[in-house]
Amino acid sequence: MNILVFVETAEGKVKKTSLEAVAYAHGMGGVVTALALGAADAQALADVGKFGATKVLHANDARLNDPLVQSYTTAIDQAMKAENSDVLVLANSSLGSPVAAKIAVRFQASLASNVVELPQTNAGFVVKRSIYTGKAFANVELKNAKKVITLKKNAAEAKVVASAVAVTPFTPALSDADFNVKVTSVDKATGDILLPEAEIVVSGGRGMKGPEHWALIENLARTLGAATGCSKPVSDMHWRPHHEHVGQTGVKVAPQLYVAVGISGAIQHLAGVNSSKCIVVINKDPEAPFFKAADYGIVGDAFDVLPKLNEAFQAAK
Repeated sequence: MNILVFVETAEGKVKKTSLEAVAYAHGMGGVVTALALGAADAQALADVGKFGATKVLHANDARLNDPLVQSYTTAIDQAMKAENSDVLVLANSSLGSPVAAKIAVRFQASLASNVVELPQTNAGFVVKRSIYTGKAFANVELKNAKKVITLKKNAAEAKVVASAVAVTPFTPALSDADFNVKVTSVDKATGDILLPEAEIVVSGGRGMKGPEHWALIENLARTLGAATGCSKPVSDMHWRPHHEHVGQTGVKVAPQLYVAVGISGAIQHLAGVNSSKCIVVINKDPEAPFFKAADYGIVGDAFDVLPKLNEAFQAAK
């Protein structure tokens, strides 16, 4: 089985979710080729081999620096044909998902999104998907010869299993039609650690009572090496920037640890965080709905609890 993995990059570095996709493909037991598009750090690409890729292709075309779905689809299409790939694996992301759909149409391939486990191949090719915003799972058989899989964040461990490999140049044939869409501006999220990539997230809600108190959230996040998030009402009131809004209509996260401070736990917020491995809720209202979804809960005033938590974590370090 030949597997192609599309690896996304940001500021030249390979995203953690894409390294998880490489590790997942390696776990499938086939020959794994990774493909990167646009400008990227040469050593970062070579290091993709450490996670299970036996070959890394790099299309270092300046026109591919902008992540356009059409041009990326064409490049991946040609790489799959060149490598005779049976399976395409991508991270389930805002870029990976539409690219996966287009590739599936082009190859008349079976498509499974939000996959959380390695396929079962003893009787067909069956994958387990997360559905209903993480509330349930579905086992789906992919019957077509070509298969496209988008992997849910944290579904595979990005662990080192081999050594770095040489990077091979790849030159897809791109036409003007592949660039009918033009990126006119990009507004990037700020912060040391960005929400989609974070292993730990500390979020605040209206219980923080105003933006002037957000240093308590930021201090704890800094101590834990976490990203900061917020509830929808907080971003609506402009206490925090919109890119920190976590929830069904904001950023969906799946960190190892999610700390919710002063957030009641509306269903829209829960839908964006219920894939977290561990949820800790801090709220002075013992009847807050979020406690029902929490692994651990602290009933108390955030202005008392957060400084003590931060002090304890700093001492533990």
